[in-house]
Amino acid sequence: MKDLIEKALEFDKRKVSKMTTSDRVSASREAKSLILSINELYKKNKDPYLMHIMKLLTKKKHKIERRLKGGLSIT
Repeated sequence: MKDLIEKALEFDKRKVSKMTTSDRVSASREAKSLILSINELYKKNKDPYLMHIMKLLTKKKHKIERRLKGGLSIT
């Protein structure tokens, strides 16, 4: 659990600027995998800190995906 949280926080600190398209795709997949793993832990113990981390990762993932799609989304 601790290792997973450390990976998630390290992912959140990464810069998204100057990433290649390939880097963005792999970062988006990594974020999805981290979010799903943390969600499994969250289902078991309902820790609000885990929810906070999932929200951070989701926000970062959306930012990366917006850039992949090549435009600004309103959502």
